[in-house]
Amino acid sequence: MSTLNEHLNADLDQPAIMHGATLPWLASPLAGVERRPLYRLGGEQARATSLVRYAPGSHFSPHRHGLGEEFVVLEGVFEDEHGRYPAGSYVRNPPGSEHAPGSVEGCMIFVRLRQFHPQDEQQVVREMPAHGDALLFENAFERVWVRDFPPGADVVIANARGLEILVLAGELEVADVRVERLGWMRLPRERDLLGRAGPQGIRIWIKEAAFDPGTA
Repeated sequence: MSTLNEHLNADLDQPAIMHGATLPWLASPLAGVERRPLYRLGGEQARATSLVRYAPGSHFSPHRHGLGEEFVVLEGVFEDEHGRYPAGSYVRNPPGSEHAPGSVEGCMIFVRLRQFHPQDEQQVVREMPAHGDALLFENAFERVWVRDFPPGADVVIANARGLEILVLAGELEVADVRVERLGWMRLPRERDLLGRAGPQGIRIWIKEAAFDPGTA
C-alpha cells in the first residue's frame, strides 16, 4: 500500500508536474473517501492540493477550515449542509468556515486546503461555463480563471506571482512533457507557461498567486 508523502512537491521554488489520472488512490481517515495528493506539506492537517474521490454515500464528519478551502467539482455532485455542487462548480470557503461534506451519488473534486491569504474572507460559489473563457475569482492576492485553447494553439500565460494549472480536458505539451486531463502543474513566479495545446485542444483551470499566501 502506498503511504502518504508529507513533503510532496514542498519546495515552492521548484516547478512541479503531477499526472493526476495515473496516481494511486490513497485512503483517507474516513471510509469511502480517497485522495491523490499533488502537493502536501504536513500530515492529516496539511497544507495540500489533491484530487479527492467520494464513493456513493460517503461523507466527512463536520470540520472547520481554519486556513480556507477551495475546490472544483470534476465529476458527480459534491454536497454539504449549505448546498449541492454539481460538476463544474467552483467554490471558495474562507478561513473559519465549517461544513460536513459528502456525496450521495459519488463525486471527484480538485481541492486546495490551507492556502488562503490571511485577509481573504470572501465566500464564492460559481458555476463554470461548459465552454469558453471565464474569470472565476480575483482580488488583491490572486486571480483564478478557466481558459480554452484550440488544437495546436500556443499556450502562453504570464506569471508574475506564481502559477498553478489543472488540465480539465485535452492535453498540454510543455517542452518534452505531455500533461493530460487531471494533470497538475506549478511554476514559480516569473516563469511563464509556454506550451502548446494537443490535437483535441485543451481546457485548463488557472490560478496566478503567491504560493506562500502570507508573503503576497
